Amino acid sequence: MSNPAENDKKLSKINYIIISSLIFGLFFGAGNLIFPLHLGQLAGHNWLFASLGFLVTSVLLPLLSILAIALTHSKGVYDIGKPAGSWFALLFMVLIHLTIGPLFGTPRTATVSFTVGIAPFLKASQMSTGLLIFSAIFFIAVFCISYNQSDILTTVGKVLNPLFLVLLFLVLLVAFLFPLGKLSTAPVNPAYVTGKSSFVNGFLEGYNTLDALAGLAFGVTIVTAIKQMGSDQGVAFATAKSGSLSMLAVALIYLLLILAGVMSLGKFKLSANGGIAFAQIVQHYGGQFGQAVLAALIVLTCLTTAVGLVAVFAQDFHEHFPKVSYHVWLFITSLLSFLFANVGLTTIISWSKPATMLLYPIAILLIFLSVCEKFFKKSRIVYSVSLFFVSIPAIMDMIVSLPAVVSRSDFGLAVANLRNLIPFADRGLSWVIPMLLGVSIGTIIFEYLDK
Repeated sequence: MSNPAENDKKLSKINYIIISSLIFGLFFGAGNLIFPLHLGQLAGHNWLFASLGFLVTSVLLPLLSILAIALTHSKGVYDIGKPAGSWFALLFMVLIHLTIGPLFGTPRTATVSFTVGIAPFLKASQMSTGLLIFSAIFFIAVFCISYNQSDILTTVGKVLNPLFLVLLFLVLLVAFLFPLGKLSTAPVNPAYVTGKSSFVNGFLEGYNTLDALAGLAFGVTIVTAIKQMGSDQGVAFATAKSGSLSMLAVALIYLLLILAGVMSLGKFKLSANGGIAFAQIVQHYGGQFGQAVLAALIVLTCLTTAVGLVAVFAQDFHEHFPKVSYHVWLFITSLLSFLFANVGLTTIISWSKPATMLLYPIAILLIFLSVCEKFFKKSRIVYSVSLFFVSIPAIMDMIVSLPAVVSRSDFGLAVANLRNLIPFADRGLSWVIPMLLGVSIGTIIFEYLDK
């Protein structure tokens, strides 16, 4: 068996920098800056525990998701779920792509662009019409670029993304040199009054980035890039090393944004979402000119992200549902993204919660089973039993997180009462014990049958 360290020698430092940059670009876009900022405003002076929880689901879990793709030699999210059965793999793939695509992830690229870049220049009465016009232009551009499968935006993105990061760094530098408030005296949202509650709520806020789900969908891009640079046998090691470097950079940016959010409470009230908070901070320090420059960059970087999301959605759906062409799927996802974008950023974030409460526990389980593949050998019984145990509380969490018309109905309240019998349900982690129980039972059955 070859030594990973020997294969590592085939990749130069430049290769690792390129791979790390690719991973960084996959997991950090303009949209990601709004969630840590908002978390900082929610956590106040309890920011440390909230940050630790947030980094687990927004940094560590995405890193493990791409490592799972590398270790299992998967071609995408479908292969990750395939040990549980083809029908489950297809269903999981569809749900993942709908979540990071036209239902939540892709519309968010337009609404973040609008909220941060355009809304500050409009009157309150112009917001709805402005979002309608902006999102229409935005997704027409996305469709046209993706339709021709042009790489012009990717090429431009290589310049825009670093420039955006430089300007973001300058904003954060000024925010720390001339703080709006003190970290130690920032008010705390009631849900963050203790260290334990801050950690758990930070953990759940990390779901909003959707990066662990995106890692399962796009991890093959990273694996392919590594294979093109060196030996197939060193892919997992190279993924872990370059991924750790890039995710450390992401973690640092997240931490700085959280602190900026905390300090912003010295001047601004808790915002409805991080996009509003970021626009307020930039306008305070940079004025109209600074806001305009950053607005242009955010719009363009979000456009780059949107093109990638609609393209991968159309490609994967065409592969699994070939009777519908790539271009038709592209039109469908672009149209749906436009329609959902017009409900607004705050509504998109709130609506995405039920989806993440369902999908994240299942994704965490699949990532765990994939990373520990040598122990479970893609056993159908381990996957099936574990998924059965984790899916029940995940479905319950989803129902309880739905709008009041469902969650406060007789059905919703009955589900909530049943779910509350499970340990940690009050913290939104009802899936933890069932997952451990499911994996244990599945493993015992697997070991018994394997004898």
